[in-house]
Amino acid sequence: MNFWSSEVVPVEQLSTRQKVFAFACMCMGMFIALIDIQIVSASLRDIGGGLSAGADDTAWVQTSYLIAEIIVIPLSGWLSKVMSTRWLFAASALGFTLTSLLCALAWDIQSMIAFRALQGFLGGSMIPMVFTTGFLYFDGKQRVVVAATIGGIASLAPTLGPVVGGWITDISSWPWLFYINLVPGLFVTVVVPLMVRIDKPDWSLLKGADYPAMLLMAVFLGCLEYTMEEGPRWNWFSDDTIRTTAWISAISGLAFIFRSLTTKNPIVDLRALNERNFALGCLFSFVTGIGIFATIYLTPLFLGRVRGYGPLDIGLAVFSTGIFQLLSIPLYAALARRFDLRWILMLGMGMFALSMWEFSPITHDWGADELLLPQALRGMGQQFSVAPTVTLALGSLPPARLKLASGLFNLMRNLGGAIGIAACATILNDRTNLHFQRLAEHLNASNEALNNWLAPQMDASGQVSQQALRQLWNLASREAQTLTYADSFLIIGVCFVAALVLIPLMHKVAPPSQPPADAH
Repeated sequence: MNFWSSEVVPVEQLSTRQKVFAFACMCMGMFIALIDIQIVSASLRDIGGGLSAGADDTAWVQTSYLIAEIIVIPLSGWLSKVMSTRWLFAASALGFTLTSLLCALAWDIQSMIAFRALQGFLGGSMIPMVFTTGFLYFDGKQRVVVAATIGGIASLAPTLGPVVGGWITDISSWPWLFYINLVPGLFVTVVVPLMVRIDKPDWSLLKGADYPAMLLMAVFLGCLEYTMEEGPRWNWFSDDTIRTTAWISAISGLAFIFRSLTTKNPIVDLRALNERNFALGCLFSFVTGIGIFATIYLTPLFLGRVRGYGPLDIGLAVFSTGIFQLLSIPLYAALARRFDLRWILMLGMGMFALSMWEFSPITHDWGADELLLPQALRGMGQQFSVAPTVTLALGSLPPARLKLASGLFNLMRNLGGAIGIAACATILNDRTNLHFQRLAEHLNASNEALNNWLAPQMDASGQVSQQALRQLWNLASREAQTLTYADSFLIIGVCFVAALVLIPLMHKVAPPSQPPADAH
């Protein structure tokens, strides 16, 4: 097989083994692109220490990656038409691999942030292309397994990020968070062009491309992500910069939507939202993004701040989520062959909401044992929510529209994650102060339990030592934080309950027996 040949190999000429291998290689690329969103989350302190950076600057190691990835994902459909799926995927994998090496070799925090942004931008295109290729390669009942696999990776990779990152940092050093991408990245770069020959490049599209829409979308999404990430830290609209980026995002977003709906060849197919299943699927993708990313944000934060866990202990404590999700993949595949996917989606959303309810009685001494049940429910809920949403949303579209629409579908999940994390950060800030004040109101002379606790801490004159008061303040702060985490989990659960009642509005989707030959 000629590596440089542009010959398209029809899907029907490929054996099942060839299609499975090609799809698996693309899934590997999708996995490393997704896991790198959160792989640094448990190790930011180590990265900051290694690069002599403060907490505010170090947070941008994660934020810059997210902003860049969110910008490129909706562009991936158009880019794959220009470059072809094989060469865009290969270029994306190669770029991701090289920038991973640069991240590992970063000499200061500014270089790290720049390399992380490049890593997210160059690697982000791998994510939506897996969706379109999987639906082209497989038909009928095989699509159930494809959706289960894609859904599993989409929700499992971010969940495993803190686990893998914490383990690597504990046994080695933070540069290995990026070195581990080199081998799989190079493998995908070489193998995908050899195996995936489903379309040809069309460089003529560069001539008539809607570049103003691309610019508007980049400004809209970039400013929106910045506002979401930095808003909680700077008290939202009381800060001039946040207020400015919010206005720029709103204006450019409206302009982008108007242009996309009025131009003949848009770079993102917003008209696909006229399809009820796709519109609702994007909404459910947004909600599951809130659930997946916000809980990944909250749980390690609780274990680190309240329990004082290190990166490895945090990883081990949250690992049960991934285990139960993996175990539920074959169960989902079996159920999806026998039952309406809408019922399975309702089960998944319900399990995720129940998981958040089980998180709500959280106390300051919760660890891996106490987290087992809610995380088991969350792991299964993620699989039963994401996988059927993929089929119900994208399975309702003709294959010719999948490229441009899948970018929007994937974007909604990441946007949900960004907004969910920002909302939870705001809740943690505001509600912690509220709970602390309410607890402090009860810490007075009429509180018999407090008096009994303070009695041994008093000196001969009846004065309480400063050390005892400081300890009391720390105890009240710890309990206020714990109550706020419970509030956050409950609010996430409400989002899933709200989505749950909309599921019956979706149409039943039966996979076609064979994809059209001209799908690309």
